[in-house]
Amino acid sequence: MEGTKMDARVDECERDDGNTQEDAPMEESEQNNKDMEVAPALVSVHPTQSSVAVALGSDLRVFNLLDNSAVSLMDESGGAYHNDSIRCIKYGTNGKLFVSAGDDKLVKVWSTDCWRCISTVVSEKRVSAVAISNDGLHVCFADKFGVVWVVDLPGFDGTKASLNQKAVPLLAHYCSIITSLEFSPDGRFIVSADRDFKIRVTVFPKKPLDGAHEIQSFCLGHTEFVSCLAFICTPDSPQGILVSGGGDSTVRMWDIISGSLLDTCEVGTKVGQVEPNATEGNCSTVTNICTIPECTLIAVAIQSLRGIMLLTCDLSSRTLSVSKVVSIDGENFVPTSLGSSISGGLLWMVTGASKFRGSDVSSLSRVKVISGFKKSNPNASEQEPTVLADSEIPGGAKLLEKLQGSISIDEKVFLAAADAVKTAMCNLLIKKQYSDEKREFRKRTRNDKKSKQ
Repeated sequence: MEGTKMDARVDECERDDGNTQEDAPMEESEQNNKDMEVAPALVSVHPTQSSVAVALGSDLRVFNLLDNSAVSLMDESGGAYHNDSIRCIKYGTNGKLFVSAGDDKLVKVWSTDCWRCISTVVSEKRVSAVAISNDGLHVCFADKFGVVWVVDLPGFDGTKASLNQKAVPLLAHYCSIITSLEFSPDGRFIVSADRDFKIRVTVFPKKPLDGAHEIQSFCLGHTEFVSCLAFICTPDSPQGILVSGGGDSTVRMWDIISGSLLDTCEVGTKVGQVEPNATEGNCSTVTNICTIPECTLIAVAIQSLRGIMLLTCDLSSRTLSVSKVVSIDGENFVPTSLGSSISGGLLWMVTGASKFRGSDVSSLSRVKVISGFKKSNPNASEQEPTVLADSEIPGGAKLLEKLQGSISIDEKVFLAAADAVKTAMCNLLIKKQYSDEKREFRKRTRNDKKSKQ
């Protein structure tokens, strides 16, 4: 039974069958299809909003908001920083570290003081998710085989590059692609979500390099893939309250200690009222979730929603409800990634993709910001979120030129790209189906074989 599942998922898990790359040359059409896999744009915000990072394809763009200038990255390993699509970016809890990783099987750890790459880790498979421990001593990443790896960063002081670290396996989801990794606010647990509807809560060990063997709970309830995770911090729950989104058009709230489902919010129904065509073809997939610090709001990005949905979390009753929808007027802006910071009261959004078909440009990103989230007023119903004009965004034209690649974007190009983004977000986590013949061909032509010692 288990062997059959592995065979059926060989493309996603990239199972090693012992053959060599020379067994069969890769056909040009196969390579082209791989190269055309669309990569959505990503955004991440420094905890104190001192900088903002956007990843688009293999390009990592960072803007320093303190001195209002574009950041120049330094990588002493030479060559390109990444040579294939970046799939995950994240700041550490204290903002001293930043991690980027993706399809080139490289995990790069950056010091945000000088934006130097202090460590490059080579993964055996493509990377799908990353997380940084709350103390900044460990970086975890998940690969396409469903294994979570951990890297030790001993004695990091941010001033010099370290030797390339070797990752060791921490835990595994057994041939199910891991879509999201998050540490609990108290740092005691690492939470992993996968494409087979599961959320696993694991005790993060004192000696991570020896592996994580204690499972705290499983959070089961999603009926489609789980796409994203986030934590709500509360004084009564040091470990936080977990929220998740997925392909079943729901946002769910969990108690990670027991694995209990606290509440479910059906966001797909609300999207159908705002976007009449959104219910066609499972277009209400939750693609990203971002909690707003110091208030009870959760921002939700949904596949075909031109804007974001705000949910209210009632901490006393532990329930979720739709507060409002913030639309982006005048633009076909469907966010692919969201980010916020502890300070600033802003929600950062990006839309875009690289390697998409149907346009004269190979990649495009567009940045938007919503303000009006006040710490002094945690009541969600009294918040007044406002979409900032480009001239009102912190960093202004300089920031947009750096993170978008240009200050303004041609409307026709943007409309064409928006359709590609919708398609990309729809197909991102849907399992590909292959014939036995094609599956065997892909196994023979894999290029990530383990080297034999």
